[in-house]
Parts: sequence; C-alpha cells; structure tokens
Amino acid sequence: MTRIDGRSYDQLRPVKITPDFTKFAEGSCLIEIGSTVVLCNASVENKVPLHVKQGGWVTAEYSMLPRANRERSGRDISKLKLSARSAEIQRLIGRSLRGAVDLLALGERTVTIDCDVLQGDGGTRTASVTGGFLALALALKRLKKRGDLETMPLTTYVSGISAGVVDNRPMLDLCYEEDSHAAVDMNCVMTAEGRIIELQATGEGRPYTLEEQLSLLELCRKGNAELCEILKRYIIL
Repeated sequence: MTRIDGRSYDQLRPVKITPDFTKFAEGSCLIEIGSTVVLCNASVENKVPLHVKQGGWVTAEYSMLPRANRERSGRDISKLKLSARSAEIQRLIGRSLRGAVDLLALGERTVTIDCDVLQGDGGTRTASVTGGFLALALALKRLKKRGDLETMPLTTYVSGISAGVVDNRPMLDLCYEEDSHAAVDMNCVMTAEGRIIELQATGEGRPYTLEEQLSLLELCRKGNAELCEILKRYIIL
C-alpha cells in the first residue's frame, strides 16, 4: 500500500540528526523526522528537586514555536500557564528518559531536557524522546570524560515512535495528514532491547481491537529498533 508520501505502511520517514547543534548546552541535537523538526538541549545542574532523596533526576520541558504548525499558536507564556498538552508531553519525555538512567549513578544532579518544536508534522512527542535521549547521552558522556562521573549512568538506548490505523490499515510513523484522520493513534517508547517504557493508544475515531493494537505495537517495535540503530551511530554507551 502506498501512502501520501510514497512510503510503505511499515516504513519510517527519513531521519536526520545533527548532534551538538547548539554551543552552550552540555548536550544537544537537532532531530528531523520527515518534516518534523525538534531542537533538544540537555542542561546539567548540581542540585536535585526536594522530592529526590537519593541520586539524581532527569526531567524535561516541551514547547512548540508559534509558527511550528500550519497556523500560528500563542506561546504558553502569553496565557500565563503551561498548556495541558505541553504539560502532558513533557511528563512523558521525562518518564521515558528516566527509564534509561541509573539515577544513583547520576549522583546529586538534575539534567533538564528542553525540547522545542521548530516544525510540527506529526510525531513531535516521540521525536522529542528520541532526540532528547541523544542530547542526554551526549551531556552524560561529557561529564564522564571530564571526571565528574565514575560510570556512565545510561543503561540502554531509548527511542519513541508513533503508529496508527488509517483507512483500516495499521501504519508506522504517521505524518500530519495521516494522523489528522487516523481512527487509532499510538505512541510507543521502547528500549533498544524492545522493552516498553511508555505506551499510549487511543481510539480516536472508533474503538479498536486487540489484534489492531498488537499490529501497531509490532510496527512500533520495528520502528524503535531502527531508531536505536541510528542513535548508535552518534553515541556508544
């Protein structure tokens, strides 16, 4: 089956990663998946939130530039509060990345991953997880290189990808046109070993079957395996 952009149903969009994209962050990358573009920066502070009693912490912030989409959207600051969508996505990113970190080995540090969507064409949250992981890994590698860390706190690679049912066909890595009329939408974060950290699946247009869920999950497993292989080109744990 040929899709809007000519891909097969189980094919990722083209992936391009530019590591060390910014000058001052401890770790950074620009990740492009199809027409979705996200800038990810990792910042390290030698302190932890009050709720952390042992080890360190990894957290994230997520936002979209006003003209990242087809129509301008207002900045969260103009509303004097974080949008519910941004709050939900940045919690997802933080949970996903903590799933790959030995927080005790990190020590009394907080790593904040800032994910800013420059252009959104579907899959911005999962692109933020994948790019955020690389920014985190680059930052931790630098800490270890200069002797601030005894061991690398990362335990595995992490990536995220979306899938959905469009015109009754499960498809991998939906672009905006596909996502906007998908009957079922899934976001999946996995480790390089194929273990699930986060799974979000919603019947947007109708309830879905267990068979459809398993088909989408298998597509996500394939896509995440390919993304983790791409990440290994830029960082060796």
